[in-house]
Amino acid sequence: MNPELLLLAGGAALGGFVQGVSGFAFGMVSMSVWVWGIDPLLAVQMTVFGGLFGQSLSALTVRRGLHLPLLLPFLAGGAIGVPLGLWALPWLSAEVFKLVVGSILLLFGPAMLLAERLPTIRRGGRLGDALAGMLGGLIGGVGGFTGAVPALWGILRGYTKDAHRAVLQNFNLAALTAIFAGHLASGAVTATMLPKFGLVALAVVLPSMLGARIYVGLSPIAFRRVVLVLLSMAGFAMLASALS
Repeated sequence: MNPELLLLAGGAALGGFVQGVSGFAFGMVSMSVWVWGIDPLLAVQMTVFGGLFGQSLSALTVRRGLHLPLLLPFLAGGAIGVPLGLWALPWLSAEVFKLVVGSILLLFGPAMLLAERLPTIRRGGRLGDALAGMLGGLIGGVGGFTGAVPALWGILRGYTKDAHRAVLQNFNLAALTAIFAGHLASGAVTATMLPKFGLVALAVVLPSMLGARIYVGLSPIAFRRVVLVLLSMAGFAMLASALS
């Protein structure tokens, strides 16, 4: 296997494992690996496809229900954010966008991880949930990172472990499906990418299932810490991607 394919498979396997544990972060983790040797345009397509494939596996292996009353505002916001992100993609500097978002995550993730008591946001209600979904969709449309903002918002809102997982898993599945469909419609996905899609899918299967088994055994506090560590890693990955 040539170095590019090895790097592609390694990043996909690592991202699949982390996504299996947390319910998000495939793109953040895999991109932190791919940024060192994979063409950025190809990496974006692999990020969206790998995240979508891994979320489909998670939906089969970690069933936490839809939690529709909680999920619907996120989906409504995502329905606005995803088209905006796809529309803005050709006009915005993805590097500057990831630099700003990455800096925010790298600032707040460690700060919240080290805090003795995390603040719980009681106000905002469904409007705040919809705004988090819109920002998640917008960032996903631009760079494929759909889960960062909803994950951070779920921590601040004090969601239970299973409710948080259900929102992340189902929101990401819906948003990534819409983003991948948009890429197909725009012609960004080409026939030459198909073998690499297959490689990413194969690399994701076992790590994703292993991560899902680990999630089941996590306590709520451990799950919260995992999410915050991943958000910090996401910030670093976005900064590395932008600066490279």
